[in-house]
Amino acid sequence: MSPDALKRGIRLLLPPIFWLGVWQLAAHLVGRELLLPGPVTVFRALGKLMQTRDFWLSAGLSMLRVFAGLTWGTIAGSLLALATHFSQWANAVLAPAVRMVRATPVVSFILLVYLWVSRAAIPAVISGMMVLPVVWGAVSSGLAGTDPALLEMGTAYRFSPWKQLRLIYLPSCRGPFISGLLTAFGLAWKSGIAAEVLCPPTHAVGTKLQAAKVALETADLFAWTLVVAALSLLLEKGLRLILERRAEK
Repeated sequence: MSPDALKRGIRLLLPPIFWLGVWQLAAHLVGRELLLPGPVTVFRALGKLMQTRDFWLSAGLSMLRVFAGLTWGTIAGSLLALATHFSQWANAVLAPAVRMVRATPVVSFILLVYLWVSRAAIPAVISGMMVLPVVWGAVSSGLAGTDPALLEMGTAYRFSPWKQLRLIYLPSCRGPFISGLLTAFGLAWKSGIAAEVLCPPTHAVGTKLQAAKVALETADLFAWTLVVAALSLLLEKGLRLILERRAEK
């Protein structure tokens, strides 16, 4: 192994080894697994969970709900941004409502939506509601930052509104849109899991978190928390790669 490869390996492994050591030391000092189980206990519990069909079903359905929310929130936020940018009336009516959604705590929406839709649909609805204002803000910023010289050129060449949108406005929005969508995904994932905890569907990661807490299964609670964090990091990285590759085309 070359010295450079060895340094990269050490740089990659050092942070997890350090924090696992801190975790183990803290668990040893606490001395009660009910309050703080050690890494070995948690990873053993995670291994047992991963051997069950319910684990994969819950993880898969949670991801499906979050991506459903991400999809409808992105579409709605983009369309609202176009409406509020090109129409002063739409901006006067819709922009305050979007800002209100952005300013309201997610817990309030979870409790309100619980009155209107089934428990299985709540995470997707809540995820989308958290995504919508972020995407709206990102697309609105991109539209507002469009180069006036390009718009003048489009007018001089008599571009149709659709051609102007496709060739001038959309490329201007690409960077802010990607950045906003990645931020929105993090919010969608966190809010979706929170909705599952408060309004538990039959199969969901949030439901398992709530069940482990009620049953005082602390190792399972930590294990499911690791699942939430790992899925969030992996899915965000995958989404980032997809968006960056599409942006390069």
